[in-house]
Amino acid sequence: MTLGKKHWAVIKIVVFILSLMPFGWLIYGAINDQLGANPIEALHFGFGDWALRFLCIGLALTPVKTLTGLSWPMRFRRMMGLFVFFYASLHLLVFIVLDLSLSWEAFKDEVPKSPYILMGLLTFLLLLPMAVTSTKKMQKRLGRSWLTLHRLVYVAGLTALVHFFWLVKKDYTEPLVYAAVIGGLLGIRIVVYCKEEG
Repeated sequence: MTLGKKHWAVIKIVVFILSLMPFGWLIYGAINDQLGANPIEALHFGFGDWALRFLCIGLALTPVKTLTGLSWPMRFRRMMGLFVFFYASLHLLVFIVLDLSLSWEAFKDEVPKSPYILMGLLTFLLLLPMAVTSTKKMQKRLGRSWLTLHRLVYVAGLTALVHFFWLVKKDYTEPLVYAAVIGGLLGIRIVVYCKEEG
């Protein structure tokens, strides 16, 4: 796709705005009391869902390039990764600020009883160094270590799935869909890697 820098700048702005829309919808719903009987839970789960969706989109970019030969989707990899962290941060923030009311005692009491919270915190900690080192300056500074560090996204994808499975108590349909998507995307990467090594 032969587009100039100005065209790509406009496209990136559009993608950025579209990526912010779920945040806008959820905040608008919260302000206007449109999130149902438990708005805090709706916000919490909503932000978590979107973090997982952007994680799937980010993981899909390299397989799309591999299968189609198109390199332009990779232009959005950093943006998608940062939106994963953005929505994951909001997911955690709603839990700590709104659900636990910033109570350290409530946090200490809740976490040991809920393994899915520990897995969620682990996922966030895996995403954190990738977000911090997402700039081109950090990429140059870290060199090859940058690529190794950012492979944590695969681990984060798996821990996010475990977090979701442990959170759900009855209907596993939605986490199974995410598991199929992430499993398929990782499977493509493994097959390509094996071919390259072979």
